[in-house]
Amino acid sequence: MLLSDRIKSQGHFLFRHRSYLPYLLLPLLALAFIETGAEFQTVFGKPAEEALETLSVLLMVAGALVRILTVGFVPKGTSGRNTHGQQAGTLNMTGLYSIVRNPLYLGNFLVFLGFCVGTQVWWFALLATLAFALYYERIIATEEAFLTEKFGARYLDWARRTPAFFPNVRLWKRPSLPFSARTVIRREYNGILLVVAMVVALEVIHDVTMGEADLADPASWPADWNAYFTVFGLFAALYLIVRHFKHNTALLEVEGRS
Repeated sequence: MLLSDRIKSQGHFLFRHRSYLPYLLLPLLALAFIETGAEFQTVFGKPAEEALETLSVLLMVAGALVRILTVGFVPKGTSGRNTHGQQAGTLNMTGLYSIVRNPLYLGNFLVFLGFCVGTQVWWFALLATLAFALYYERIIATEEAFLTEKFGARYLDWARRTPAFFPNVRLWKRPSLPFSARTVIRREYNGILLVVAMVVALEVIHDVTMGEADLADPASWPADWNAYFTVFGLFAALYLIVRHFKHNTALLEVEGRS
């Protein structure tokens, strides 16, 4: 098999299972959590640790915003969550797609990087980032082959001038459709809750591994845990409400949107 065909075959497999394969990093994550916080704070001090925690949250929020600003403008039949095969009813070339070819994957990367930074373990952040690059390189290569076959020269012309992953803001073109908040709520409610859950989990794990709290003893919980758990509870409740409306009503459906 040619190398290009092998990469394409691997890309198809990764595309179909892209929601589950990141769980293969869980053993490494468990090892990182054993080490998290203690070494970094000992070497660099508490202010540096707090700065890293802030950077972690900012990266995850930025990634969520990139996804929101992408999904909110895309038309029906594009930028979907399908796992059975490639689909593209039209070619997105405006909005964030005018400055980067894969804005959803960029958003995923920022969220993922924020979480990795939040572990405060350099080797995990490095290995996980390399795994992410290898993972998405093959998915993107497969998608590019599909889009080239479907859209031909039109796609190739756009691809030549638009970066694959690192945005060029000078290429910005106004979105062709107005922003749809209902589409964002319907499609991104899972991801938003996931970001909130990751922020809360990192905070709790840091405090526990540093010996500053005992998860089994509520009396030992830091005061900020109440705020974290309250925020998570609110977002979890909103998640359940949105899920109900999505699956039982047409309230979040928008004509011409995915």
